[in-house]
Amino acid sequence: MSKLHIRKDDTVIVLAGSDKGKTGKVLKVLVKDERAIVEGINIVSKSAKPSAKNPQGGIIKQEAPIHISNLSLIDPKSGKATRVAIKREGKKIIRIAKKSGEEIK
Repeated sequence: MSKLHIRKDDTVIVLAGSDKGKTGKVLKVLVKDERAIVEGINIVSKSAKPSAKNPQGGIIKQEAPIHISNLSLIDPKSGKATRVAIKREGKKIIRIAKKSGEEIK
């Protein structure tokens, strides 16, 4: 299992698939599956039985996981897709955008 270049609360752009070009905030990263759930991306319809939370039941639209390889971080300076460099300062790891050299927070 390798370390992933995308973390929760990062802003990413979709590189491939039906949502190509859309941007969103990462809600959850599934490290074991190498997937991420991104806000407003890869929306699927799911049918739900009536429950205490949803007494009506019916069809619910929600985000499905998308593979990490289809996502790229957004450069904080230019707002375009960028690759990531890892720099270590003591025990602290800093992610740097390859295009602009800016730190990704």
